[in-house]
Amino acid sequence: MTTTEFRPAADVYAAGGITVTKLGEHIGALIEGVRISGDISAETAYAIRYALAANKVVVFRGQHHVNDDVQYQFASTLGSPTTTHPTLTSADNRTLVIEGAANSWHTDVSFIDRIPKASILRAVDIPPYGGATTWASTVAAYEQLPRPLRSLVDDLWAVHSNEYDYAAIHADKNSVAATRTGYLEEFTRTVFETEHPVVRIHPETGEKSLLLGHFVKNFVGLKAKESTALYELLQDRIIRLENTLRWAWTPGDLVIWDNRATQHYGIADFGAGKRSVHRVTLAGDVPVSVDGRTSRILTGDASHFSVVDTPDAFPGFAR
Repeated sequence: MTTTEFRPAADVYAAGGITVTKLGEHIGALIEGVRISGDISAETAYAIRYALAANKVVVFRGQHHVNDDVQYQFASTLGSPTTTHPTLTSADNRTLVIEGAANSWHTDVSFIDRIPKASILRAVDIPPYGGATTWASTVAAYEQLPRPLRSLVDDLWAVHSNEYDYAAIHADKNSVAATRTGYLEEFTRTVFETEHPVVRIHPETGEKSLLLGHFVKNFVGLKAKESTALYELLQDRIIRLENTLRWAWTPGDLVIWDNRATQHYGIADFGAGKRSVHRVTLAGDVPVSVDGRTSRILTGDASHFSVVDTPDAFPGFAR
């Protein structure tokens, strides 16, 4: 099967047994025609992966039959699942249960060298109001940069760490840090620091994206004040509303996002309601810079978390 079959000529297209409907110009698509399981065909799995690469976030509705086992089996058809997390633990060592909302813009687990390629999130407990998740396309943000800023960030590196100011970022009572006893201690029981390129090349599409988010500690070679100012400038570009998708969860929803091309934010606006989502992540590769250099580990060994993925490129990829 050739990739040309997956180049949509319209906002809605069918391929590999699925129907894909765009939800936004730069990010998001609804996938229909799939009953999520570990038995989907190779053709359907390829079509889902391609839709994800093209749209950065894909949404499935009405998947009420999915439990943790089915979610994990489905993830295995799209890649190699990781363990729960580099520092957080779970009963099955593969599914991360998130109570509350991670209410800060971030790319999952960007403090290690092998950043997960995708996250698969399932709605379990949905509050009566609020609790949506918003994603932003870091590819669109890079493409919209003026030439002088592109020249700057193409050669810029940043240190990412899991040890950062949770007190300031997670002050809301509905945040993940506030709703889990000892969350901060567990999250930072092993400190990881990795030096990543600010602009990474997507291994499947060849696109350039901005690799930032709240795990950034500083930019290499810049003073603290300079790092803060530049970080805020670039983050403002990433989270422009035109580059985002906001999804209000309903029972049976499952969302996959390309962790190499997005940031996301769980919105803690649900009062006393309960919000619980379950996440499985897929092993990723080590980011590569514009000039071909790879990310560098400064502190910590994440080999227990995942293998290093060898991604399959999509030849002739077209957005």
